[in-house]
Amino acid sequence: MTIHRPGRPEDLPEASLLWARWAALAAVTWDAEEEKETFRRGYWLGDSAGADGCALHYDDSSCSRWVLVRADGGRAVLFGQDDSSKVGRYEPAIDLLAGAPGWVRREVRDDLLHQGRIECVYWFEDGSWHRAPYPDDLSDDGLDCGMSHLSSSDHAVEAICALFEFDYEYEGAVEACELFVEHAERGTATPEVVRAFADELVRVHAEYELSPPWIPIARSEADIAAMTALVRRR
Repeated sequence: MTIHRPGRPEDLPEASLLWARWAALAAVTWDAEEEKETFRRGYWLGDSAGADGCALHYDDSSCSRWVLVRADGGRAVLFGQDDSSKVGRYEPAIDLLAGAPGWVRREVRDDLLHQGRIECVYWFEDGSWHRAPYPDDLSDDGLDCGMSHLSSSDHAVEAICALFEFDYEYEGAVEACELFVEHAERGTATPEVVRAFADELVRVHAEYELSPPWIPIARSEADIAAMTALVRRR
């Protein structure tokens, strides 16, 4: 799936698929020690401003930071900021919540908007994504650089493979990532599925002596339970 610059609502996958792929990345990088940290990087399930209290977060600790909140009735809000965006420097200022219903406004923090830490807001309602109108000459809202790796199943698999430096040279590695994303999207990730995937990560890492950004570790039963709950959360 191609994401335009600036993004268009139809560029994004259905909200439940976006959530599933995001949760898959959060699950494969889950770390009990990281859960205790206030300042995070990568992918994780954390707080939201709304009543539900939970959202998926992504922060590459460099130039891109995003939040996906699920709301009642299959609704969702995606907001964030990527350094590629031209929204924050556009004059006159763009009202990113123009046309947004009240429930969206409750999820997007005013202080972050005013600080320029949110330059992109999309909301999912009645089966489709929406956003505020943009000026015709706005060149980028950051959606492409920020969310393209979650725009399709293949891209999500590539993102997981990149974390562990997997490619088809390493027998079974890419296929394991493909199967895990498939289970995440279908909602069929059981503890057995998660255990098999986690063990495969460790096997490939040890067999090929890789040094990826994320080092696979042997998982305890408590780890597997937490990872399964995360990837199955809807």
